[in-house]
Amino acid sequence: MSTLADTSPALPRRRTFTEDDRIIVSAGLYLMLALVIALPLALMFLWSVADGWAPPHIVPQNYTISRWLDVLADANLLSATLNSLVIAIVVTLATAIIALPTAWAMARFPFRLKRVVEIFILAPIIIPGLVVAVGIGQIFLLLGLSYSMAGVILVQIVGTLPLMIRLMTASLETIPDDLIHAARSLGAGSIGVLTHVILPLAVPGLLAGGLLSFIGSFEEFDKSFIVGSPVIQTLPIKLYMFLDPYSMQLPLASIIAFILLLPALIIFVLAGRILRDDLMAAGMGKI
Repeated sequence: MSTLADTSPALPRRRTFTEDDRIIVSAGLYLMLALVIALPLALMFLWSVADGWAPPHIVPQNYTISRWLDVLADANLLSATLNSLVIAIVVTLATAIIALPTAWAMARFPFRLKRVVEIFILAPIIIPGLVVAVGIGQIFLLLGLSYSMAGVILVQIVGTLPLMIRLMTASLETIPDDLIHAARSLGAGSIGVLTHVILPLAVPGLLAGGLLSFIGSFEEFDKSFIVGSPVIQTLPIKLYMFLDPYSMQLPLASIIAFILLLPALIIFVLAGRILRDDLMAAGMGKI
């Protein structure tokens, strides 16, 4: 038996695709995209315009746009949309301001227990968001920050800060020391080095972290729900209310989901045009 095993040809460990497999691979990828993205979106759209849809019909028998018009004219929905936009913009700006000095220290200065600090920064990502929200919610309740816009903004920063720090650290690590030394030798102070060297070269990292922080804040639910609901209403909280199992309104939930999806699509297009793949890979690879 051992002789037969030794003389048998070794099987390749990895399948190597050739030019002839291009059609099969492409068909498989497009099929997966259709099942994962196109089919759910098509079902959501049909639910949003269906005027009665019950088995055994595969598609709705009648269609209407009145539900869209009612939702878009709802003042509560407009208020929730404005809340989501304002919170996302403030969270993105505050996250960038807080993350920049932290990322600079992580990228440029060696110090003891640096790995422990990195793990501590990643803690809000490693720990489930609901657990973080419950813990912070208790503290905010004692501090009087619950059910306020400031409380929702602060609790969302906890979730967006780790990713921004990681992306900024990856961006700042690529700045050559020679540029900073040259700027100082020409008479630039700390502010001059920051404004003329560091910030311009850190723009790709700021954009990457800013776009992901904005979309993460705009779609964040669990922390906002525990800290702000029912006083502070955002679009994800409105979506949850329409998905309540005791009063589920699937057509209205589909419309809210489409509205939530719109910023994500815009960010996806912008990210594909302005972000560097190596920066994203470096930042994500450390998480």
